[in-house]
Amino acid sequence: MTATTADVWLPFPAEEIDGLPENLNYLFWDGGTEYPGNPADCAYYVVPYMKGPGIAQRPLAAMSGVQVVQTLSAGIDHVEPGLGLLPAGVRLCNAKGVHEASTAELTLALILASLRGFPGFVHGQDKEEWRSGFYPALADKSVLIVGYGSIGSAIEDRLAPFECARVARVARSARTTARGPVHTLDDLPALLPEADVVILSTPLNPSTQGLVGADFLAAMPDGALLVNVARGGVVDTKALLSELESGRLRAALDVTDPEPLPQGHPLWHAPNVLITPHVGGSTSAFEPRAKRLLAAQLTRFAAGEPVRNVVTITG
Repeated sequence: MTATTADVWLPFPAEEIDGLPENLNYLFWDGGTEYPGNPADCAYYVVPYMKGPGIAQRPLAAMSGVQVVQTLSAGIDHVEPGLGLLPAGVRLCNAKGVHEASTAELTLALILASLRGFPGFVHGQDKEEWRSGFYPALADKSVLIVGYGSIGSAIEDRLAPFECARVARVARSARTTARGPVHTLDDLPALLPEADVVILSTPLNPSTQGLVGADFLAAMPDGALLVNVARGGVVDTKALLSELESGRLRAALDVTDPEPLPQGHPLWHAPNVLITPHVGGSTSAFEPRAKRLLAAQLTRFAAGEPVRNVVTITG
């Protein structure tokens, strides 16, 4: 199969995406029951956005001719378990560049809302209560970003005006940036006791699954705030509940484990927790950036050039 005869499965109608190359056959599929064509003829599969792992992985076993699987999320954990169904040499690409602005915005919103007591103000408004008082500020706080990729960097961009005392960075590999050093996960025991705010923006993989467990949380200082915009599985929910219910820590969570958080789960009503329903990337900024990414990627694909954002290649 050549790129010029290739089927491309898109979660947007092709006519809504400016700049697509003309020498590809575009089929619209956003996770519906019926496939738009024969999966075996699909060369470039764009995974429907936020439709869950069941839909994301459903056509993979039949995609014998696929060359590229493209997610529209930064994370790939909803697709990764199905990669063994694919032939060797398939490139899995993520959506680096699409979600940084939205996720970084939400991160700052969660931090500020939690520190300044917004959940209590909302409840007070419902009850017509005037809940004045002094609340923590982000100014003069020490912040630790765990997961310093493109989203972590975008978060630090937006922290810059808030006069934080310090921003420390942790990633898989140590390196030096213009802002300062990036530490490894091995340095967390030394960094956590100094962090007033801990932001999780790391991918979910074997090295980060359950990373934030009892020992991690115990190392955080009293009154510290944990912010999770990564994946729910990065945090041990039982360990977090213990710290929240004791009143020692606070949390602001855009993702949970389990997710969606079921009715009756104790996390809903734990003290000092603010929960948003995994909306870090679901904003008006998503669609134009996603469409620009697809146009650029498919232009390269049609021209026989290497696609970008390759996370792994099946083997």
